[in-house]
Formats: sequence, C-alpha cells, structure tokens
Amino acid sequence: MNEAKEFVPSEASAESPASAEEFRSSVRRWLEENCPQALRGGGVMYHGGRKESVDPLVLQWFDACYSRGWTVPTWPRAYGGAGLDAEHARILREEMDSIGAPLPLNGQGVTVIGPAILEIGTPEQKLRHLPRIARGEARWCQGFSEPNAGSDLAALTTSARLDGDDYIVNGSKTWTTHGELSDWMFCLVRTDATAPKRNGISVLLLSMDAAGVSTKPIVLISGRSVFCECFFTDVRVAAADLLGRRNEGWTTARRILEHERSSESRPGGIIGSGPGSGSGGDGRTLSMLAREYGAGPDGRMRDPLVRQRIAEVEMEQRALALTQRRADEERARSGKGVPSEETSMFKYLSTELTSRRMETYLNIMGFQGLGWEGDSYTPQELQATRYWLYSKAFTIAGGCSEVQLDIIANRILGLPK
Repeated sequence: MNEAKEFVPSEASAESPASAEEFRSSVRRWLEENCPQALRGGGVMYHGGRKESVDPLVLQWFDACYSRGWTVPTWPRAYGGAGLDAEHARILREEMDSIGAPLPLNGQGVTVIGPAILEIGTPEQKLRHLPRIARGEARWCQGFSEPNAGSDLAALTTSARLDGDDYIVNGSKTWTTHGELSDWMFCLVRTDATAPKRNGISVLLLSMDAAGVSTKPIVLISGRSVFCECFFTDVRVAAADLLGRRNEGWTTARRILEHERSSESRPGGIIGSGPGSGSGGDGRTLSMLAREYGAGPDGRMRDPLVRQRIAEVEMEQRALALTQRRADEERARSGKGVPSEETSMFKYLSTELTSRRMETYLNIMGFQGLGWEGDSYTPQELQATRYWLYSKAFTIAGGCSEVQLDIIANRILGLPK
C-alpha cells in the first residue's frame, strides 16, 4: 500500500526562471542530482493511489518531484502544480527524456480527469480532487463503456436517480482500466431516461470505495488483466460530485475524451509506449533493438527491407511528435490552451504507427518474437510478444479508429455525414 506523504510544493522551487535556457540548465542539474540511476530508462510507471504496492525508490523519486510541483507541472501551484507554461513544461519533459527519467506520476487523474476538472469543475471540486491527484493520493479510472454501449457510447443505460442531495447509481461499466486499483471513477450516467439519446446524460465523480461498487477482472489474449467490469448497486453519489451541468454530460464527455486522446497519443502515453518507442517512451528505438538481431559488424541490419521499415517508422514517429508540438504551440499562441478535434487525428495516427512499429519489431526478432513461455526466450522477448497482442486494443481504447475517422471527416474536413 502506498501511504502518500503530505507535501506542500515549494513556492520558490516552482517558479519558472526568466529564461528558457536558465530553466533548462537548472532542470538538468537537479535531475542529475535527484533522479535515481536505477530508475533511468526502466520504463517505470507510477499511478498513485493506495491499493498497489510501490517500490520505495519510485516513491522517493515521486516525493522529490512533488516537492517542486513537477508531478503536475502545468497545474496552478494552489492545486499542487508548478504553474509552468507550455514552453517550460516541454523543456522539463525533454530533459527528463534525455536521461531516461520516468514521469513521476502517470494515469488518468493527471492526463484526463484532472485537466477536465481544471477546465469545468466547480471551485469546491478543484480544491477537493486536484491536490489529492498531485499528491498521488487518488488514482482514477474511467467509467464510460458498457456491455451494450461501446463505440455507440450514447446508448449507455447506467442510471443515476436524484434522491435528495444524492444520486442513486445502478448499472455496470466494462473495459475499465485498473478499476480494481482505483480510488475514484469519472462515470457517465443517464439522469433522464425520457430524453433523446445524447441528452439526459451526466458525468459523476464516484468513489470506488462506496458501498455497492464491485469489480471483476477481464483477462485479455495477451494474458494481462488491466481491464475489469464494474458493477453499481444503489451506489450513493453526492450531488456536489456532478461534473458539468446535469443532463449535458455528452458535451462534458467529449471534452474528457479529447484530453484522453491527447494524452494517449503522445510519447510515453499508453499508445506511444512499449518496445521501440524511443525518447519519451521506453527509451529504446527500433534501430537500437535491431542491433540485437541479425546486425552485421557495422551494427546495421543485413536485410535492406528491414532497414527501410525501421527508417520509415522512426521518421514517422519523429514527424508525429513534431506535429503534436506544433499544434501545442499554435494553441498556446491562439490562447485556446486545451486540445480539440485534432486529438482524434493524433490518436488515429499514433494507433496506426504503433501497430506498424510492433509488426516491424516482431519481424526483426523473427522466431524469437513468437514466444509465449520457456527458456528459449528472454524476458524482453516475451514482453514484446505480449505487448504486440496488447497493442491490438489500441484501435478501440479511447474511441475506436472508425469513430476517429468519422470525427476527422465531419469536424475537421467538414465532409457531409
């Protein structure tokens, strides 16, 4: 169990220096002094919460970063962040990537619901939930999909009936990532059963420890069990935990999904991770991995077709990262500050690119990329096989590829429905 410490980020350390170069130099020095060597390049991911055992070294790194507001560096200092602007936050991430330092805090609290609460939450909701996310005290999961409402999300039937100062929630959710390890859920519910399909929906912030909540794991083809089903039986949720306006949750959900797709598609996100994801992912490129299989004395793959595939994937990964950075800078200049419909484009592109990257890696490994168990395979090879299978879910997670193409066609290109 993780017993998060009570820290108050230092106001002085959270201040951004006047110049970007000053900030880069100070970050570089601080990282060299404070990031444990054992964690560098290891692909460690810490999601916070109190329901999973955590390596003390990971907590040491988390505590050090939290003391500077770097677990959520762009959030206001009042909520545990460092108040960094986009440029300084980018520099911080680049310097962490350069030494293989893991992000101090991951998960949907940081990347999805936290930004949504910052944008549309009440002052009370911000004060209640955001500092706990920053401190690593609360891990969040998403309760959107249902057994009969996946890509057709508006068909959801989980109900929330207002009873005094509480909502009474009944129904179920599926494909909930680590619901069993989470402390809170942002849950899409139907608050008006008589309204048209996309109306009468609301978003509730729901404690996973509330009476009437239960979970059941879903085992995937990869052998992993990162998803579960969640069941709600007369679960009481305070009306004050309604996020956004009652019966206008479809609009709120769209904003949440835009934050989700933005985080998933970036290096280090769930889609931009795994073998060969390079800087910002697991630290290894396909070129580095290829040297272990079939490389000649000069370190190059003997097969020119494999070399071509590697070059294509790595060029596309770099181009996607630069395009995302350009979009961030354009939003900052325009004053928008939050992601919009272009996140569907990035989510689709990163999904397709991850699929090609993993296929290329398995081609590089040959028969060693087909193992499931046994002494003939290294742990890294077995991990790659499982990640390749797991990556098939990326075409569905966060909104399936067909839905993303529909959004791109209608909202970006303006094509008729």
